[in-house]
Order: sequence, then C-alpha cells, then structure tokens
Amino acid sequence: MGFLNGRAWSPYLAGALAGLVLCISVFVAGKYFGASTTFVRAAGFIENTVAAERVTQMPYFVKTRIKVDWQMMFVVGIAAGALVSSLISGTFKIVLVPPMWKGRFGSSFTKRAFVAFIGGIVAMFGARLAGGCPSGHGLSGLAQLSVSGFISLALFFIVGVIVALSLYRKGV
Repeated sequence: MGFLNGRAWSPYLAGALAGLVLCISVFVAGKYFGASTTFVRAAGFIENTVAAERVTQMPYFVKTRIKVDWQMMFVVGIAAGALVSSLISGTFKIVLVPPMWKGRFGSSFTKRAFVAFIGGIVAMFGARLAGGCPSGHGLSGLAQLSVSGFISLALFFIVGVIVALSLYRKGV
C-alpha cells in the first residue's frame, strides 16, 4: 500500500475510512461526529481549576455539565490518529513554519502562531454561532441527508477556497 512508504495517505482512502468510522459510530454508539463542544468543555475544565464558583453559575455549564465524554475522546482520537498515521506513513515531521507560509508571509514563527491563534478563535466563534463544526454539520449532516449539512459543507468549501486564494495567490 502506498501510504506505508513515505507518501501521504490518499484523500479518497482517508475519506472512505472516515465515512466507515462514522457509520460504525452511529451503529455501535448511536453518536454522530462533532468536535466544537469539546473545546468549550475544555475551556470549562481549565476555568474550573481557577474559578470553580464562577463556572457553576454559568448557564451553559449548568445545562451542560463539564465532563469527559465520547466527543472529547473523539477529539483526542483525531490527534492520536493523525500522529499514528503520519508515523506509519513516514511523513511525520515537526515544522514551525511551513514552506508555503514562509514563502508568502516570511519566516516568523511568532507571526504564524499569532495568526493561527486568531484564526482558531474566529473558527471556534463561527462553529459555536452555527451550533456545530464542519465535522458535525458537514459529515454528520450529510450522513443524515440534512439540508443544513449540505448547505454548511458547501459554504465551508467556498469560504475555504476564497481564504486560501486570498492568502496564497501568486504575485501578492
């Protein structure tokens, strides 16, 4: 198999496997993919160590307990699976500033980290505002033939292409 000799996994194979895992998850556990709530709960965990009395009075955490649940394990599994698959394929490497970023924006790790952090905040705000993330709305929504799943996934791709073109187009 090509993914074991230093080449990245085929996106078609990876997509098919993700779909298979989604089907198994729904069949075995009755759970669809989703990740954005995990980050809110993780923030709650962190804040709970500093100001527990404040967290217990937040309406969101009163309604949704702070706990390690299937979704948190799903997010941990994503990170662990990415690590394992990159090790198996021989493509694992630590890169502080990818060549594409360096060519477009310079070699500053601090600038890249700052922009990535701001991008993460914007993405998380959007995911929470939309009531879910690309994995929840896109993959799980499509699996359920949800109109909102089709619309949101199309918009994720459209906006992603627009942002990528605006950041990485040649000659800028």
